[in-house]
Amino acid sequence: MANIDVKILDRDYKLAVNEEGREQLLRAVALVDDKMRMIRDSGRVSGIDRIAVMAALQIAHELLDGPGGASRPSPDTAKRVRQVNEELDAEIRRQENLF
Repeated sequence: MANIDVKILDRDYKLAVNEEGREQLLRAVALVDDKMRMIRDSGRVSGIDRIAVMAALQIAHELLDGPGGASRPSPDTAKRVRQVNEELDAEIRRQENLF
């Protein structure tokens, strides 16, 4: 297991990866970075947390809607996604009050 340094939306991260998974992880980093930059540059979403959540949701949607993916999440999954979004929104509001 090796550590690699990556940059996503101008922030540095240290990630652990085995040599076999290194290229795939770097492709994933590039995908996430590109998606987050696209969302940030659209100007419709602000805050790194919100941008990250929107990027994750868009990537998950693309995976579920793509070849071999489930075209619709189960009702339990959809309910859980809504709950997580509500929790994230509440936490973001709480943190915004700190500054």
